[in-house]
Amino acid sequence: MAVYTEVSDEELEAFVAEYAIGEVVSCKGIAEGVENSNYLLQTDQGNFILTLYEKRVNPDDLPFFIGLMEHLARQGLACPTPLAGRDGETLRTLCGRPAAIISFLQGLWPRKIHASQCAPLGRAMAEMHLAGLSYGKSRPNTLGQPDWRPLFELERQRADEVKPGLAQMLDAELAELEREWPKDLPSGIIHADLFPDNVFFKGEVVSGLIDFYFACTDFLAYDIAICLNAWCFEAGGDFNATKARNMLIGYQQVRPLTQAEFDALPMLCRGAAMRFLLTRLYDWLNTPTGAFVKRKDPLEYEKKLRFHAQVSGPGDYGLEMAAS
Repeated sequence: MAVYTEVSDEELEAFVAEYAIGEVVSCKGIAEGVENSNYLLQTDQGNFILTLYEKRVNPDDLPFFIGLMEHLARQGLACPTPLAGRDGETLRTLCGRPAAIISFLQGLWPRKIHASQCAPLGRAMAEMHLAGLSYGKSRPNTLGQPDWRPLFELERQRADEVKPGLAQMLDAELAELEREWPKDLPSGIIHADLFPDNVFFKGEVVSGLIDFYFACTDFLAYDIAICLNAWCFEAGGDFNATKARNMLIGYQQVRPLTQAEFDALPMLCRGAAMRFLLTRLYDWLNTPTGAFVKRKDPLEYEKKLRFHAQVSGPGDYGLEMAAS
């Protein structure tokens, strides 16, 4: 979440009047995230999230995202649901951007990740994967393995501004990923951005998953790899095997991994680190001046990529194939 587009009081009040949610009390920008403009909207009837979909989101994809959240909610998954206006429409336009009002979920995302939170995360992710299997739509992963090389080429000439030698390292790692990327693993709808700020907890219970605007069809185990990167490294860069084991145990209590998925985890983790390194690199070099958004350091994922590159198998993470 972030804020790129400012909304005037007059525009906001006219927009909210299209919904039966009461009158505006307050509206505050949310700085976390990088993709869309998001506001915490309070009316005299409750709290909501106002989202303006920015240029990096293809408007043609919005029906997929909106429909997915509605589908997952019907399947019993705790996730935000778009509100229909008085005319029955969930998508409309605000400040020249596609926009929607989304239900507000109770809970807090973990600023400090505890190992005990990783098993509930794993279970919630697996429940989402199973619920998504009955969703009747698909969407290609536009930031999947075939897209990493073109994204790198956009910033090849400037990469060394962030760290000397970064371009050469990325070039070599991409070549390895292109040779070794897995094939024919179980696929379905994945979240593709299940970072801690997209998972709400009440205590140690997951109370909701949010921000489905990278959701797509890809290897289910790739979602696990994204979470191993996002949840299982300490601030100093050390991999926490206890967190990783808890996550996999929780996941496999709901959806057991195949042996091929388990064996592919190191390469999938390597690819996930590359994907977020590249998008963070792009954002680091191209975030508009004055945007209300927290830039994320691409070198965090450069360290993770180097770690995964020296891993020979899941055992090097301290992982075993036991389901529980």
